Amino acid sequence: MLNSIEKNIQDEIGVDEKFYYPLLPLRDVVVFPNVVVPLFVGRKKSIKALEYALSHEKEVFLSAQADAGVDDPTPKDIYSFGTLGTVLQLLKLPDGTVKALIEGKERGKIDNFVDKQGFFMVEISKCEEPAVSDQETEALVRSIGTSFEEYAKLNTKIGKEIVSAVTAIEDPGRLADTIAGHLALKVSEKQGILETIDPNKRLERLYGELENEVDILRLEQRLRTRVKKQMEKTQKDYYLNEQIRAIQKEMGTKDDFKAELADLEKKIKRKRVSKEAHQRIKQEFKKLKMMSPMSAEAAVVRNYIDWIIDLPWFDKSRKKFDIADAEVILNEDHYGLEKPKERILEYLAVQRLTKKMRGPILCLVGPPGVGKTSLAKSVARATGRKYVRLSLGGVRDEAEIRGHRRTYIGAMPGKIIQFLKKAKSNNPVFCLDEVDKMSTDFRGDPSAALLEVLDPEQNVAFNDHYLDLDYDLSDVFFITTANSLYNIPIPLQDRMEIIRLAGYTEIEKLNIAKQFLVKKQIELNGLLPENIAFTDKAILSIIRTYTSEAGVRNLEREISSICRKVAKEVVLNGESTRINIKAQSIQKYLGVPKYRYGRTEEKDIVGLTTGLAWTDVGGELLQTEVTVMPGKGQLSLTGKLGEVMQESAQAALSYVRSKARALKLPDDFYEKIDIHVHVPEGAIPKDGPSAGVTLATSIVSALTRYPVRCSIAMTGEITLRGRVLPIGGLKEKIMAAHRGGVTKVLIPMDNKKDIADIPKKILRKVELVPVEHVDEVLKEALILEDEQELFAPEGDIQPFCFSDLTKPEKGAETAVTAH
Repeated sequence: MLNSIEKNIQDEIGVDEKFYYPLLPLRDVVVFPNVVVPLFVGRKKSIKALEYALSHEKEVFLSAQADAGVDDPTPKDIYSFGTLGTVLQLLKLPDGTVKALIEGKERGKIDNFVDKQGFFMVEISKCEEPAVSDQETEALVRSIGTSFEEYAKLNTKIGKEIVSAVTAIEDPGRLADTIAGHLALKVSEKQGILETIDPNKRLERLYGELENEVDILRLEQRLRTRVKKQMEKTQKDYYLNEQIRAIQKEMGTKDDFKAELADLEKKIKRKRVSKEAHQRIKQEFKKLKMMSPMSAEAAVVRNYIDWIIDLPWFDKSRKKFDIADAEVILNEDHYGLEKPKERILEYLAVQRLTKKMRGPILCLVGPPGVGKTSLAKSVARATGRKYVRLSLGGVRDEAEIRGHRRTYIGAMPGKIIQFLKKAKSNNPVFCLDEVDKMSTDFRGDPSAALLEVLDPEQNVAFNDHYLDLDYDLSDVFFITTANSLYNIPIPLQDRMEIIRLAGYTEIEKLNIAKQFLVKKQIELNGLLPENIAFTDKAILSIIRTYTSEAGVRNLEREISSICRKVAKEVVLNGESTRINIKAQSIQKYLGVPKYRYGRTEEKDIVGLTTGLAWTDVGGELLQTEVTVMPGKGQLSLTGKLGEVMQESAQAALSYVRSKARALKLPDDFYEKIDIHVHVPEGAIPKDGPSAGVTLATSIVSALTRYPVRCSIAMTGEITLRGRVLPIGGLKEKIMAAHRGGVTKVLIPMDNKKDIADIPKKILRKVELVPVEHVDEVLKEALILEDEQELFAPEGDIQPFCFSDLTKPEKGAETAVTAH
């Protein structure tokens, strides 16, 4: 079993004589010369070898096994180099094993194995170490001594006395063997040192192993220090947490928090949410369990999880698809409003056929009091959906719609998410009231945030800043309301289906009052139907002389006022009191009439023309006055007129000047007079181009002294050539004319197509005359004995005199004053 190293050693040294000794194979142990080691022996062969040695010269040869796992080693399993030792003590233990104390003497090499009576006898050759003493040896000895001292400092198993004993050894070979015995090296590494016969080579090899061990011990020390610090911090945290738990246990908060977490976990398992929301809840709940219940962050996380759980992700109301029932409900709640009702029924019909359709987005535009908001509530009842209403009036912060990010203190979701939580349904009728009353400031534009909400292509993944999750709004039935489209951005208008609601006619108001308002106010004021009754003439009298509106709010207030007074009489005279409200008794309950019903003016007046205007609350009559006086050709405009309306007045005057000869006016008439145009109710701003024909008619009337028919109203934009251009809001204007008692209205020819939208009941009482040119307007509006009387041939021009301004006109008042 000689290896290459052994062969080289055998070449270098001589073998004096052969010696036979019992062999003690060692497992995981290498014994060096001059080192005393205790050994525990349990194998029978090894015990017999020790007993043999003890009964003879007490010498035994110690050699390590190459593989410690072999219980019955053969010569091939045992290293050939070993140590000859002396058995100092042998002690048999109760379990049958033997404890031996053996001292190593010198190196030896196995030459031959002899199997004798159950154990190995080996023939060995003793290895003599060469004597060395030079500077290299001295340097190695010093280096190893220093290194071993450092090793001893790092290794707590080596005491100071061992260090002192080792450093006192002067023999290089013995020093190397002693230090090698105290190092925690592998068997193969120790065996290599044992087999190195030359002391210098042995010292050099040992020095390398020793330095390597020192480096390892230093690393272990750094690791222990780091781990110790971490353990100290962990123990500190554990100690503090235990104190907190003890305090919480005394206060009862920890048990409550655990119970809350358990309940929350049950809710999370039961709640059906989107896949993205489910992953987010899992992450946030995991964080929550690791937090202290008293921390502010725990409250934020808990609130966030509660919001996600409380939202109706897939909770929907059971929708109704019965068109007949829906139509009955809509007619029960509202009178008229045919267009929006028809659109709702169309939606229900499509849903019944397709079973899946995105919620429509309607915008109801009309004056106040016509039932836009109440119609939305009626739609919810007709379709079997929940109803929520969000008023956008005055909203100027984009976060009101999309919410605040969770980084802000007190952050919450936007109003859209909040109201869906309130509805507890993912498909309610969502009324966005007063969408035209939003404003913009440095905090953002809420109308821009609504673009995503009201876009059918985008609201399937609406992302609220607080939730930071995609939420499906495609099943929500959005209905927005507005008084005008002027303040609604064009991109937002483009995302909605706009349905215009005009004001009610007298007949419609009468029916609404009879079917809804009277019953409602009787109930609200604690009366019984037997206590009060309204005649149709009484209600018409209230409509005509106490209200002037497109809707029915003021009408309801006046009816409520009468009911309150009747309630007082019922309380004073007994519950059997019955009062019939007639047209003659209205003034007794409501006082002096607020409006004059019938003709706009009692007489035809020079320079006074009735125009028609459109406002956010419906159509209105607009009186226009013109007077002329001696002056220098100045045009004065009063009545808080807007820029567009002032330009219309200038265009009307330019047209009149261009037609001076045809109107029998001298070419320089305007140089000697001043013209004053005034529109009464000066505190109210007025603007728009549709008063052009009205201004032109008043100017011509004032200059020619021909009065204007008081039963005629007109509307239309004028050009410098006298053409009458189309206008908007015709239906509202005609209804205002009807309320004011006008019997004939002059309208632009291009608006003839809009007559179909006007109720037939109004057309029976108001005659509509389409016109294309101002000449036609003047012929219809001015009182002339002969049409040729106004327009004269160019050669028949009369000189203009200031006395003409005060000349009486036929069948009309002489003064041009306010109506």
